[in-house]
Amino acid sequence: MTRKKIMIIAIVILFTIISIKVFKKDLWEVNEELLKQEVLNIGESVESVNLSNVTPFEWDIMYSFHPYTSKDTIYKTVGYKWDTISESVSEGMNQLVFMKDEKVVCYLYGYPANNGYGIYFFNSGSDTRLTSASMLSFDDDLNFQVERRDSIIYLMKNG
Repeated sequence: MTRKKIMIIAIVILFTIISIKVFKKDLWEVNEELLKQEVLNIGESVESVNLSNVTPFEWDIMYSFHPYTSKDTIYKTVGYKWDTISESVSEGMNQLVFMKDEKVVCYLYGYPANNGYGIYFFNSGSDTRLTSASMLSFDDDLNFQVERRDSIIYLMKNG
């Protein structure tokens, strides 16, 4: 093979690897899409669901971060930094992180009006040290009320 052919093959391989890396979705993005499908498919007559029945992935801890929580606080809470994360910029936004074995497996961010759904819970689980987030464990009571407003599905849990 000539040097020119080898160079072309190397460039094609490099371009392919970069393309796969750029266009490949991360696990937490794939799982958020699956979660969205499950929540949006909740029947009209359903008044409550167990969150474990609409999460099509394994998880053990879920954090709901309060508005305006800094990226550093989120990273500190979950235990490491991962690629794409944003700070919530107003009340009413969802910022949920599902974790399995101390790794992020699903990340939900944004307004329910944009996502088509929202998940809210208002307790701090068993960890009272959390001041910037609420936490649920997979072993907690995961029954959520289903509310529909303006074509948006809300899963709500109080206490």
